[in-house]
Amino acid sequence: MLGLVTHPSYDIPLKDGHQFPATKFSRLMAILARDGVLDGFVQHNPEPASHADLAVVHCPDYINSVAAGTLSARDLRVLGLPWSDALCNRSFLAPNGTLATARLALAEGLACHAAGGTHHAHFDYGAGYCVFNDLVYAARRLVDEGEASEVLILDCDVHQGDGTARMLAGDDRIFTCSLHCRSNYPARRAVSDLDVEIDKGTGDDGYLAMLMDTLAFLAESGRQPDLVLYDAGVDVHENDRLGHLTLSHAGISTRDEMVIRHFRDQGRAVATVIGGGYGTDIEEVAHRHSLVFRAALAVVTS
Repeated sequence: MLGLVTHPSYDIPLKDGHQFPATKFSRLMAILARDGVLDGFVQHNPEPASHADLAVVHCPDYINSVAAGTLSARDLRVLGLPWSDALCNRSFLAPNGTLATARLALAEGLACHAAGGTHHAHFDYGAGYCVFNDLVYAARRLVDEGEASEVLILDCDVHQGDGTARMLAGDDRIFTCSLHCRSNYPARRAVSDLDVEIDKGTGDDGYLAMLMDTLAFLAESGRQPDLVLYDAGVDVHENDRLGHLTLSHAGISTRDEMVIRHFRDQGRAVATVIGGGYGTDIEEVAHRHSLVFRAALAVVTS
């Protein structure tokens, strides 16, 4: 059975109307349970990361400010979230959730995290609803501690993984690849090892063709990652309120299965995170996030 990492404290309280669907994490788990998807997984809960753990990739002063609730008004405006005890708690849990998922994937070949993908967090500040960068944290811990020689971060969220790219610039052990909408947040782009920009309005066929070309390029590049961290953001969907692409549910399902199957056929371990997904209908957003879990099961059972 596949490993699935989650925690009941991933939800955070936000005022009605906030763009971030803060209860999508519990709704995702409810949908997976309702539809019998959880029957194919063994659940694991992470422990909070310590300040010393996070200091491997983040500024100690920033970590202390998050923990103490002393972020400035400007910091919170850039982050896009109000500070709360619940936000603080989940911010220390989720990075270790992605690390635990990565370790399960290295042991078993494939594992899924019911959160993660906070790719806009930078070394000393949070942005775009992202407090700490779980992708950078997990990848750097694994290579620093000798659990992986090389990691590929494949980011298919609709927004560029700018924090990931900047934090990992110059680290040859971790390759960053971002497929994102050309006309979208963030306004000031970073430089990933590979950036694939997709035109606004692109739908299933165009997107999947570009993904196929990207996977072929990565296969021919000569890189040999022990682990692929796959950000399966669903803000590429046609109904996403922050997206600007027009993928269908079927298109996202095909994307997720294509990515997972491609790397598993190469013998690469794959750890998935859910990334972004936005909309006024939390149930619909959570259903979109469930697609990567269904794709993972489809790969291992086919």
